[in-house]
Amino acid sequence: MPFKFDVPGWSMSADPVPEAGSRKRKRPTSDTGSETRVHSSEINLEKLVKKLTKKRDEDESRVDAAKSNTGSQSSQSQRKKKKRNQAASAEVDKKSISLPMPLMTSERAAKKAKQSHDARKQASKESLSKQQSASNDNLTVKSNDEPSSGLTSMQKGMKQKLEGARFRLLNQTLYETNSEDAHRMMQEDPTVYSEYHNGFRQQVLSWPTNPVDHYVEMLSSYPAKTVVVDLGCGDAAIARALIPKGLSVLSFDLVSNNPYVVEADICGTLPLPGSEGSEGSISDGEAHIVDVVVFSLSLMSTNWPQSIRDAWRVLKPNGELKIAEVTSRFLDIETFVSLVSSIGFKLKSKDERNTHFTLFEFKKVSRKFKSQKEWDDISSQADTLKPCEYKRRCK
Repeated sequence: MPFKFDVPGWSMSADPVPEAGSRKRKRPTSDTGSETRVHSSEINLEKLVKKLTKKRDEDESRVDAAKSNTGSQSSQSQRKKKKRNQAASAEVDKKSISLPMPLMTSERAAKKAKQSHDARKQASKESLSKQQSASNDNLTVKSNDEPSSGLTSMQKGMKQKLEGARFRLLNQTLYETNSEDAHRMMQEDPTVYSEYHNGFRQQVLSWPTNPVDHYVEMLSSYPAKTVVVDLGCGDAAIARALIPKGLSVLSFDLVSNNPYVVEADICGTLPLPGSEGSEGSISDGEAHIVDVVVFSLSLMSTNWPQSIRDAWRVLKPNGELKIAEVTSRFLDIETFVSLVSSIGFKLKSKDERNTHFTLFEFKKVSRKFKSQKEWDDISSQADTLKPCEYKRRCK
């Protein structure tokens, strides 16, 4: 089919003549070939579009995958970082917990020690003040009934330990000291006597029996008006128990802190009537008024035989001498009995059944008047009884 150009001023023959001398071959014009080319172009265009679309989809998939992978790695990295932070924090806490407490400075330690010492000293002063101001009738109560209001349990324990240690020290001092020196010490410092007897009351609580209770029970059966002398009486417990029953009890000790007690050095000359007889004769002496003399754990000073001598002086003929002493003090019981007998007594009975104490019953007998040299020889045997010794406690 020939092409027509309707352009003004232009015209073309229906069958144009090919140029002369042209070597080009004239391609046949065909509608079929043109349609084929158009169709092929359309197919190629569709393939190109599909290829481009597929590549774009693949690129988008890779981008999404890369984003997803990057997000996953970031999340894992954050989790690992968080775990590392937690582990580091735990390690810091562990180290801080394991560290020892900082040491106290020397200045602070000295200040704390001084405060503790002042508190103990103040507690001790308050305790002594309360004990001294207490009425005399309260002296026989046990140590656990003593005033201790306002003290914590720890302070009470410290107070008891201090009193126990003080008692052991004073007790040993009295055993190893002459009675005159002991008397002077207590006159110069009356609190020593109170401290000693406070500790003594605490000590009594650990005994299976108390010799004082034994003598109270025994003497309760004696006739009214019986005169009893308690030497080294302490709180005068025997007098308190027996006077209401009609007995006359005279109590002597180094310090008088209540109306029942007369202050006296019991190893000296008692303020009681009596004599030792005349030189060159055997006698019981004269002017005696005492029926019974009691030594309940009171043969303490280094000159204790002198107290036995004065007991003989004040006792009536056949008067009774009762002695209770710590068993561990005896080096030899027979030697002790022999020494007491040489002063003018005869052994009536001996009781060694108690695990802590030995009890003796003596009777006054007539004796020959002794010279001072003979008395000095008797006094030199005081080591027949050894002092009570207390081990130092670590706690």
